[in-house]
Amino acid sequence: MFTPVKSSRRTLITSLSILSLAVSLGACGGGSETPDTATTPDGGGEEATSTLNPPLEGNVALTGAGASFPAPLYQNWFVQLNKEVPALQVNYQSVGSGAGVEQFTTGTVDFGASDVAMTDEEMAAIDRGTILLPVTAGSIVIAYNLPGVEGLKLSREAYVGIFDGTITSWNDPKIAEVNPDIELPDQPITVVHRSDGSGTTGVFTKHLSSISQEWEATIGQGKSVEWPTTKGKFIGGKGNEGVTASIQQNEGSVGYIEYGYAKQNSIPVAELENASGNYIAPTDDSASATLDAVTLPENLRAFITDPEGDQSYPIVTYTWILAYKTYDDPQKAIAMESMIQYALTEGQEQSKALGYVPLPSSVREKVAAAADTISPDYEIKLN
Repeated sequence: MFTPVKSSRRTLITSLSILSLAVSLGACGGGSETPDTATTPDGGGEEATSTLNPPLEGNVALTGAGASFPAPLYQNWFVQLNKEVPALQVNYQSVGSGAGVEQFTTGTVDFGASDVAMTDEEMAAIDRGTILLPVTAGSIVIAYNLPGVEGLKLSREAYVGIFDGTITSWNDPKIAEVNPDIELPDQPITVVHRSDGSGTTGVFTKHLSSISQEWEATIGQGKSVEWPTTKGKFIGGKGNEGVTASIQQNEGSVGYIEYGYAKQNSIPVAELENASGNYIAPTDDSASATLDAVTLPENLRAFITDPEGDQSYPIVTYTWILAYKTYDDPQKAIAMESMIQYALTEGQEQSKALGYVPLPSSVREKVAAAADTISPDYEIKLN
């Protein structure tokens, strides 16, 4: 039987072009699409030749559950990882950050995923210990369904007002004043929010609380909040998938979703006023500018609530894989490190194409060092 040894092998694979992965919306009842298959750079659809060879003894399966925010990217990573390492299969369920933390805490999965880092109290409840590993980042956008309206700008006062129910019509003066060249319809606004416990909601409401004292006092922040449904028309959707579908299906609607969902479904998004008073569209450059304005601490928990910087997009978050410090099965420990190594190397090359932000090298190095403590028999290599 093969005895695991420290691996010094550099993971080298053929660069992959990403097409689309159809993710079923199931009960969410929509038609949003997310990226799917990978091809060689010439588009021929052939499998890349693998040189990734972690020291696994037989087949290993990992199960994970959690955030819908990074689900399109994770699904793509794990499909490609299995092509590179047929002995390793990773199954991930997009159930929302709240459910992901719950399943991770009860030990029914091998790893969890959340857009909001676990608290000290949540981590203390896990006897096996917890390592929080930010593996990608992305922008939360305000997407809308308003035919004929492009280039919409929303001031801080306007988007707080929309989501707290005090602005209920698209031609409200607080929206119109920063969009003088757009003919806004006299049409009711339908607000689409998450109906499940959501890290995306946690990040979004944390940002709103940081820019509005009234929001913090009346609605507050968290993975779930009480939306002011008596002040306007509010509907819920499960997961980023469900919110995306509801926006597509309801003319006059607006909602908050991860940028990749808007990008893959060609849904228009608003330019948002940032802390410097500039209106910024969610782009790779503006998201990177936001990350550059924040230093990731040693515990890898950074909350980006209202970033500084003239070109920073105002709502950007890391998203975390939740790993145990110890695994009873040493093969699963090796598999976890192999998975994280892939995410930090080849996986980062896929991020941009799917609407996510590749991690800076300094962040990848910190994450690799933290993850490398999971198994004594595997060494994560980034170079």
